[in-house]
Amino acid sequence: MTSAAPPLVPTTGLPAVTVVTGAASGIGLAVARKLASTGAKVAMLDNDEVRLQASAEALRAAGHAVRSWTCDVRQALAIKNIIADVEHSLGPIEGLASVAGILRLGALVDGSDFGAVTSLEDWRTSFDVNATGLLNLVQAVVPAMAQRKRGALVAVASNAASTPRAGMGAYAASKAACVMLTKCLGLEVAGHGIRCNVVSPGSTYTPMQEAFWGPGFGAAEVIAGDLSRHRLGIPLGRIANPDDVADAVTYLLSDQARHITMQELVIDGGATF
Repeated sequence: MTSAAPPLVPTTGLPAVTVVTGAASGIGLAVARKLASTGAKVAMLDNDEVRLQASAEALRAAGHAVRSWTCDVRQALAIKNIIADVEHSLGPIEGLASVAGILRLGALVDGSDFGAVTSLEDWRTSFDVNATGLLNLVQAVVPAMAQRKRGALVAVASNAASTPRAGMGAYAASKAACVMLTKCLGLEVAGHGIRCNVVSPGSTYTPMQEAFWGPGFGAAEVIAGDLSRHRLGIPLGRIANPDDVADAVTYLLSDQARHITMQELVIDGGATF
């Protein structure tokens, strides 16, 4: 008499341990929640300590295996120390979702019709967070992935990285740098079994999006578009919610996307068609 075969153990094909930056709210929180709901261990990183702790506690109360670290992605040494602590606490990092980002509005030159001129401080800060912050992360995370011959990385950029936006030059340029950094990295590490992809959302219900809404300008105006700013609306007639973007990030981190690398997936309801 032979013994019964052991039951099949379902697998999500997702990294067992994933680092998510910008995880206190918005898209980053949605990514952390979705990954954690599959049983994965998630390291939540953000510079907003109060909001990060509240979000992490809520996920833990729901039974999810998450831990949080307060950090500034611009600080390379601090990031390396945190990544070392994550590996010690949770295990080998197999996934990275880089979601942290900032938006600084402003025209590129004085006297244009699209707001006050962008200060050099705002320009530098945009690149420090949106591009150099990503570089700090991958330099801390990817070498160990390369040694283990396994890993997946998704950088969250923006549809503004490929379509000009009036009054958003610093943001668009820094997100374009984020896209190309990720693709170049993907080429460099493909031989080590590491995949690197980009998800570029359009307008999404997040604190960042809502911060520049005001009287007479909100969701309806974004959907409709504004020809005076050379901006078309959203053909699908809705603004994305964070889960729409998190679904794409989760897919690209999973083994379902095992033959996809150096690609950019735009999630914007057709706004940049």
